[in-house]
Amino acid sequence: MAIVDPSKLALQRLYHFERSSPGTVTLTQPMGGGVVKDFTWGQVADQVRRMAAHLQAMGREQSWEPGARVAILSKNCAWWLMSDLAIWMAGYVSVPLYPTLAPETISQILKHSEARACFIGKLDGWEGMKPGVPSGLPVIGYALSPADVRKDYEDWDAICARTAPLQGELLRDGADLATLIYTSGTTGNPKGVMHSFEAFSWALEAGVKRIPFGAHDRMLSYLPLAHVVERVLVEHGWLMTGVRLFFAESLDTFAADLQRARPTVFFSVPRLWVKFQQGVHAKMPPAKLQRLLSIPLIGGIVRRKIQKALGLDQCRIAVGGAAPMPVALLEWYARLGIPINEGYGMTENLAVSHITTPGENQRGSVGMPYDGVEARIAPDSGELQMRSPAVMLGYYKEPELSREALTADGWLRTGDKGRIDAKGCLHITGRVKDLFKTSKGKYVAPAPIEDRLMQHPDVEACVVTGANLGQPLGIALLSADAVTRAADAGTRAEMEAGFAAHLDAINVALDPHEQMDCLVLLKTPWTVDNGCITPTFKVKRNRIEDLFAARYETWVASKKKIIWGD
Repeated sequence: MAIVDPSKLALQRLYHFERSSPGTVTLTQPMGGGVVKDFTWGQVADQVRRMAAHLQAMGREQSWEPGARVAILSKNCAWWLMSDLAIWMAGYVSVPLYPTLAPETISQILKHSEARACFIGKLDGWEGMKPGVPSGLPVIGYALSPADVRKDYEDWDAICARTAPLQGELLRDGADLATLIYTSGTTGNPKGVMHSFEAFSWALEAGVKRIPFGAHDRMLSYLPLAHVVERVLVEHGWLMTGVRLFFAESLDTFAADLQRARPTVFFSVPRLWVKFQQGVHAKMPPAKLQRLLSIPLIGGIVRRKIQKALGLDQCRIAVGGAAPMPVALLEWYARLGIPINEGYGMTENLAVSHITTPGENQRGSVGMPYDGVEARIAPDSGELQMRSPAVMLGYYKEPELSREALTADGWLRTGDKGRIDAKGCLHITGRVKDLFKTSKGKYVAPAPIEDRLMQHPDVEACVVTGANLGQPLGIALLSADAVTRAADAGTRAEMEAGFAAHLDAINVALDPHEQMDCLVLLKTPWTVDNGCITPTFKVKRNRIEDLFAARYETWVASKKKIIWGD
């Protein structure tokens, strides 16, 4: 029995807009140099049909099996979405790859998924990634692909120009496998999470009930479409509602991209919300900003000016997720007139688990479950477990891991510890496996302490660690602005005193075994390239341990509260 109306499935939604709104502009793609290219629904459907016909022809020629996997390796762009739809229309399964992966990971995913072809588009550092693409694998390049891709492989536009569009309305069953979403993973090799067409449609319908948006709205697509949130909110939100999508061109043009889109619905991860805040503070010191905001008439003018400078003056729904949002950060944005709804989910449930309700102050929690989601806390471990029609079909080619992901009675193990308050709101208190034991035999949950460390305006990311040490210690990455200011000896001394006071204020509120011996301040950025964060900006705790564990005892032995690291 279908869990959603078949007319709500992805391909059916494309056919709907192809029939009802063929001349409506739906995608706006930057082409470089300030030039943009608009795509109407009719143009999108035409190119999808032509590429689907080409993929089917390739499949016949090369004897692809039913449901063969086809990969997408590109930064976000209009062709990314059209590739996904063409893969589905041709009867195949899509395999998105993050556009920042190391060649070894690219190779591992392409081989594990048994991808039969790969679309390659916008990328930074293609030369470094190229060795990960097996020789002989058919590749199709986009208009914005690196020059070598356009030179060495088939070109999207050329294929579409010579290929007649697939006719009719090829339908996929809701229970069919639609995609493998390989988890970015903070540990271990990525796993291919299997999701069906009906799971996506159910997830989006549940999401729109809590966060309503429609064809009159605008969104900016800039976080990787290979990530589950962007895939559900942006791609399937677009197909379900007809929302107008704009794409970001690059990090350098991001501010201009935001101004072009002026999104009414905007999602970002905590680290980027922090960067936006730091950008505001770089132009206006926090104390001055708070003073101005407290003046009735002037405060309104300042709010509107900052909202416009951020490109968020039209934003009516702002959402954060993928990692915990510090309460102080949420309160700061609320004072700016940009209340942020915090969501919680994971790749295995299409990111549809919990979210705060617009208009209600549920800060400090991730809100209540979406309609149709059941949640419980395991009495023995404190682990959050949930179930819904959006839970994965399993991990691709990993039956044992698939069984381990579920309880005996069929609930998804999230791996997150949590509690549910009297109002039914969920509070995430850490990861089940992130607990560590000090040499005194006491367990420490790092996540709540990290949330408090992040409240310092100069901290961009942090980790609390200390397995087998007498006391925990904190490791904090300084923001770029803080690194610049610390170059001045006088300013550095002031910063050190401020951090010492921050550490004391945190420690006094902690149990004795949780109190940090010291706080280490680092200047070298944590990036995807050096393996310290995932493509969605989650800190890889194990990688930080690998880099710095050998220095823990030396740092503690120094008896300094604040230590300036590399």
